[in-house]
Amino acid sequence: MSTATPGGRAASAPQQTGATVWLTGLPSAGKTTIAYALAERLRSEGHRVEVLDGDEIREFLSAGLGFSRADRHTNVQRIGFVAELLASNGTIALVPVIAPFADSREAVRKRHQVEGTPYLEVHVATPVEVCSERDVKGLYAKQAAGEISGLTGVDDPYEVPADPDLRIEAHQQGVHESAAALYALLARRGAL
Repeated sequence: MSTATPGGRAASAPQQTGATVWLTGLPSAGKTTIAYALAERLRSEGHRVEVLDGDEIREFLSAGLGFSRADRHTNVQRIGFVAELLASNGTIALVPVIAPFADSREAVRKRHQVEGTPYLEVHVATPVEVCSERDVKGLYAKQAAGEISGLTGVDDPYEVPADPDLRIEAHQQGVHESAAALYALLARRGAL
C-alpha cells in the first residue's frame, strides 16, 4: 500500500511483519473459534490478518479432494502455500486446519523456512472425549452411527505435534485466554 506525497511520489506505508500461525488439533477442538477471536483482536489493533478456515478452503480451493492420506497432504500443502504467500506479504495468516500428519505440517514449516517467513505451530490439545461432546458439526455422532468413517482421532490417525511452538489446553481455559496466549506468542516472536 502506498500513499502520494506532496511531491507526487509514492510513499510506502509502514511494513507489517507477516507470519503463519497453524492451529492443529482434532475436529471440534476449538481451533477456528480461537483463530477468529485472535483475528478480531489483531484487526482492532490495525494488523492485517486472514483466517484460512479448513472447511472453507476445502470448499473453494481443494474441492474434489477426498480424505485419503495423499489428498489430505495435498490439501495441507495448498493451504500452506496460500498462508506463506499472505505471510510473506505482511499478513498474519491464522490457519485452523486439522492437518493430521506430522510430515505434512513439517513440509509447510520447511516451505516457510526456505522463504524466510515466520511459521508457528500451535497444538489445540483438546481430548477426543471433549471434542465428541462438543461435536460442533455432528461428525462424531455420524461416525458413531456408522454414517461416516475416517474421522480424525477416532478411526483415522492424528499425529500429535511432538514439539509445537505452543500447546493450548482449550478444554481447560476459555476462548479469550487461549487467544491471549497466541497473541503473546506472536509478540514474543516479533510478529506484532
